[in-house]
Amino acid sequence: MASPDPGDEPIEVVDPDGRVLEVVPRRRMRRETLRHRCTYVAVLVGDPERAGTTAAPGPPGGAGSAPRPEVDAATPVVVHQRADWKDTYPSYWDVAFGGVCGVGEPWVPAAERELAEEAGITGAPLHDLGPGRYEQHDNRLVGRIFVAWWPHEPVCGDGEVVALDRVPLGRLSAWSRTVPVCPDSAALVIPRLLGLLGDRPI
Repeated sequence: MASPDPGDEPIEVVDPDGRVLEVVPRRRMRRETLRHRCTYVAVLVGDPERAGTTAAPGPPGGAGSAPRPEVDAATPVVVHQRADWKDTYPSYWDVAFGGVCGVGEPWVPAAERELAEEAGITGAPLHDLGPGRYEQHDNRLVGRIFVAWWPHEPVCGDGEVVALDRVPLGRLSAWSRTVPVCPDSAALVIPRLLGLLGDRPI
């Protein structure tokens, strides 16, 4: 039996506020650069049991309020290189795991699914860093950014990730200027991660 064509996957087209307008095949969404929903999960290296020890509620309208993860400039961030067959940003580096939400799929289950598929991470609490929107000629989306702590090496078994590395949070901006980084993650995720440092020196 032939494998399903990923281009046939139904995808929600949404307005700038995330309201569903129609459902179309993924290939049409990509071909016409239609706005869709997408999750991002940045992975920090550390014990999930000690994460989130400072009280900083999530933004209004969030998927839930969670304490702000306790970080410093030396906290490692897992970065990865995407496979060369990806339909967006092939071979680019990324600072978050994630992807397109399924039809009717809530934000948190979508983020958990992508994290499990791409990084083999299950059971790590997700800290909601809030919504984001990206509007460019090649990609338009309404996103939700999360962060998770994980003490082990991710297990990237589905072929979407071809290389892994760790970058200290305080060096993330400088690192992002040395390699091609997915522009949506650069715009949406990196500022949120640096924002976790607050007034701490980088």
